Amino acid sequence: MNTVDQRTALEQAARERIKDSHALDGDVGRLDLFYREWASSYELDVGRDGYCGPMIVAELAGALQTAYLARQRTAIAILDAGCGTGLVGVELERLGFRLIDGIDLSEEMAEQARQTRVYRHVRSHVDLNGPLSDYSSAKYDITVCCGVFTLGHVRPEGLRELARVTRPNGFIIASTRKSYAEATSFEDEVRRLQDAGILVPAQRLNDGRYLAEEDAHYWVFQVPKKASGPTEQRP
Repeated sequence: MNTVDQRTALEQAARERIKDSHALDGDVGRLDLFYREWASSYELDVGRDGYCGPMIVAELAGALQTAYLARQRTAIAILDAGCGTGLVGVELERLGFRLIDGIDLSEEMAEQARQTRVYRHVRSHVDLNGPLSDYSSAKYDITVCCGVFTLGHVRPEGLRELARVTRPNGFIIASTRKSYAEATSFEDEVRRLQDAGILVPAQRLNDGRYLAEEDAHYWVFQVPKKASGPTEQRP
């Protein structure tokens, strides 16, 4: 097999693993096992498919801090929900953020994230389809989740808990693959949470770059507070 054919075969194998991950139906046991086996080659696989979601999510966090949060980036508390191997955390650290916590279902993926040394804390065995009972309300200025709201992973209802742990007037940044947005009730859940006063859609980038095989939508939500205006609430 020549070099071109070998590269094509590796890219095809990577896409097959990505596709297989979408058929896990949010089952905790199946997801944990799948990512336990995938952790060591995950970054190579998504890199072969041109994964740029982490960079876009981090850049959005930087723009929000500059536009709305008065404190320096080194003082902004961020939760990387579904941090995986730490790709988003690395991009956030590059932009000057330092108070980054990560959570993930897989211990093997979380260990990869710890090894980046850009996180304060990384906790594993956290199911984003359930309550984040170990995390107090209004804890983070910004919550980011990239590659989380995708087929076979976290249901749209997971947004509610992400809003709970985000401070009033703070932000949630989430990516949704187009196939996920079309196949689930994500937008319906957004409307329900908006009607309940839990979050407000602030921005949406449609059909942005994500993977070579598929684009994604990038959402910015703000957690409202009673006072008007985008002034920051200090911890």
